[in-house]
Amino acid sequence: MLTRMFVAPDPERRRLRAAARAVVGIGAATAASGLAGHALTAVIAGGLAALLALFTVTDATVRGQALTTALLPAVGFPVLALATALHGHPGARDTVFLAVVCAGVYARRWGPRGHALGIFAFMAFFMAQFLHAVPGQLPELYGAMTLALAVSSAVRFGCWCFERRLPPAAVPAPLTGRGLSRPTTRQAVQTTAACAFALAAGQLLSEDRWYWAVGTAWWIFVNTASRGETLVRGFRRMVGTVAGIAAGLLVAVPLDGALTPAAALIACCVFGIFYTAPVSYSWMMFFVTVMAGLLYGLLGVLRPGLLLLRFEETAAGALGAALAVALILPVTTHAATDAWIRRALTSVHTCTTTAARRLAGDERADPVAAAAELEVLLGRVRTSVAPLVHPLSPLRARGRRARQVLLLLDDCAREVRGFAAVAAAAGPVGPHDARLAAACRRVEDAVHALVPPAAEPAHRPAGTAGRAPAHHPGAEPALAHLHRLEGALAELSAPLRAAPRTPLAV
Repeated sequence: MLTRMFVAPDPERRRLRAAARAVVGIGAATAASGLAGHALTAVIAGGLAALLALFTVTDATVRGQALTTALLPAVGFPVLALATALHGHPGARDTVFLAVVCAGVYARRWGPRGHALGIFAFMAFFMAQFLHAVPGQLPELYGAMTLALAVSSAVRFGCWCFERRLPPAAVPAPLTGRGLSRPTTRQAVQTTAACAFALAAGQLLSEDRWYWAVGTAWWIFVNTASRGETLVRGFRRMVGTVAGIAAGLLVAVPLDGALTPAAALIACCVFGIFYTAPVSYSWMMFFVTVMAGLLYGLLGVLRPGLLLLRFEETAAGALGAALAVALILPVTTHAATDAWIRRALTSVHTCTTTAARRLAGDERADPVAAAAELEVLLGRVRTSVAPLVHPLSPLRARGRRARQVLLLLDDCAREVRGFAAVAAAAGPVGPHDARLAAACRRVEDAVHALVPPAAEPAHRPAGTAGRAPAHHPGAEPALAHLHRLEGALAELSAPLRAAPRTPLAV
């Protein structure tokens, strides 16, 4: 796991830059709140608001990210006020909390913006429990959170806006459906049921820290699409939490709330959260758990017994998630994997045609952006097949086939990236390169052999017109990438068609 974190691909060092920017943005936000004279609880609230804004806002454009960030207070502040008002009314508080859970998950149907706003609403309610906030603290909490969001946004969109160079690929839409088969509706029901179980179990464990179990159940359902993914996410959360508790006993407890070293370690945890989140959920949870211990130390309530309670609450939340995903409207790993592999293979075809158009002189074709979208889709494929390739999976045969599919898809992605880079750097080869047209047509045929199109294309470019330009620096490397891509697609046929009734089962 440690090796994977450091050797995982980081194109253009985007993970590194995002993590460094998060440290700067959140550090500046908390420093501004402190200099403004806010109390420690308000400073912590501001820091958490800045972290959520930088972590959850993932719109495809910078303009969209700025708008979503501006909308966060409109959703979070009323929820925070409601949570503080209900602090002394457990029954009403619990009912409203579950309603916020359901609405927050259902909001994911509106894409990245709904996803971010739903998370911020949930965390606003969670934050009120974590800080034991009361209505009298609201003006200071609002002021600190607003200041923190403004400062972190100034860093993200002003001082360090690397998205302007290459907008991130949009997060792909999940599986489609209607009614309870719609992913957001189904997951809203599952998450609400899991959080209800976690809330009841958490309150049996502790009347003061029960919300950790609810938080665990909520976050396990973020960015998962199938029963297997959710179970693996719960397992990895437990692994990261146990490791984080062990580190907290060695680091956070001895510090006993000392401000300077705790602040420095929190900055390290923030970096770790952002750097590891795309590649390792266990490592991300390790840093989250250590940071939570350090925050409790700053609040003066950290004891070894509290860390043990954190483990028990996490286990209760993970159990609630496992029961909900297994018993309520379950989606099999095959159903999710099938859809993501289809989309990834279709994206391979899109990338090659986009790069070919660029080489043919179409300046509007952006092969680099198309390749970035393919990377996002491959990430979803890896997440989807994670239950099959997990060391504890009993499905050994399916696991071997899944690993073979992942390796071949990685080969496809490598050749697509190479072809896109050649197309972006070489400039137009010319509109009449018969070799490139024929090679792209063979790639299209290979993709359609694996994923039959819904309908035949209305127009298919001819591959026999004209002659290939002689000695152009881009033509030969492009053909080499296309030839290897065609071979990888041909090899995919065996593992993907091994089960006749489910041609894309891994």
